[in-house]
Amino acid sequence: MSGLTTLRDYIRWAISRLNQAQVFFAQDGDNVFEEARALVLGSLYLPDQLHDKYLDCNLHADEQVLLQAVLKKRIEQRIPAAYLLGEAWFAGLLFKVDERVMIPRSPLAELIAQRFSPWLINMPLRILDLGTGSGCLGISCALEFPEAEVVLADISEPALQVAAENIALHQLESRVRIQYSDMFAQLQGQRFDLIICKPPYLSAEQWAQLPRELHYEPEVSSIANNGGLECIESVLQQAGQHLNDNGLLVIDVGPQRSRLMALYPEIDFICLEHPYPGTDVLALTAQQCAAYQALN
Repeated sequence: MSGLTTLRDYIRWAISRLNQAQVFFAQDGDNVFEEARALVLGSLYLPDQLHDKYLDCNLHADEQVLLQAVLKKRIEQRIPAAYLLGEAWFAGLLFKVDERVMIPRSPLAELIAQRFSPWLINMPLRILDLGTGSGCLGISCALEFPEAEVVLADISEPALQVAAENIALHQLESRVRIQYSDMFAQLQGQRFDLIICKPPYLSAEQWAQLPRELHYEPEVSSIANNGGLECIESVLQQAGQHLNDNGLLVIDVGPQRSRLMALYPEIDFICLEHPYPGTDVLALTAQQCAAYQALN
C-alpha cells in the first residue's frame, strides 16, 4: 500500500481501520490504540515495549504483506487479536492462548493483586482454579502467593494442554499442576484454602447476542443451562466440601448476581468491588457454602 512504509505508519493505519470497522475488543481495558500496536508489533515478533525510536524503521515488503493480511482477518472475520497473535496479557502476565480456551479477562485480576483482602483470612497454601481454561487465574495466584500449591482443573483436555504450556512458560511446574475434572467430580477428598472459579454463566440466548469476536471462544466455557445458572449453582453446592475451615470461594458470576440473590435471600453473598461493569464477583466463606448446600 502506497504511503505506508514504517511501523508507525502501520500502527496509525491499523487504528483508522479498526475504528472504521467498529471492532469489539475482547479483553478488559483494551482500546483501539493498544490493539493496533499489539497487532503490528506482535505479528512481527517485536516486543510490546519496543522503544519509540524503532517505530520509524522501514518495513520489508513481506512484512507489509503480513500486516495487511492480519488486519484483514481481524476486521473481515472478526478474529480476536489474542487468537491472531496466540497470546494475551492478564494481570500483567503473558499467557499463550488459542481457540481451545477463552481469552483471559476477568475482574479477578485486580482482586488477585489485592490478595483478596480483607476477605481471605490466611495466606492460602492450597489453591484450586476450577474451570481453569488457559490457567491465567491459577497461575496469577501462584505468583501472588509463592508458598501455595495450585491445582488447575478443567473438563476440557484441550484447555488443559494450553494450561500446561502456560505453567511451563512461567516455570511453575514445581507448584502448579493440571487436573482433569468435571466440576469437583475428580477432586474428591481434596480441600483448599482458596477456590477461584469463572464458570460458564450465560444462557444460549445471551451468548447469541455477543459480538462476533466472542463466538470464536469455546461455547462450553460460556453457556450454561438454567438460564446460565447451572454451573454456578453446582459450584456453590459442592464448594463447601472442598474448603478448609477458613477457606474462601471467589466466583465470577457474570450478569447473574441479581438472580442468585433473589433465589437465595438467606445467603449473605459478599459482592467484591471492581472497576468493570457488566459482571460481578461474589465471595463465600466455607460456612456460607455449607449454608447454601443445606438449602438444596
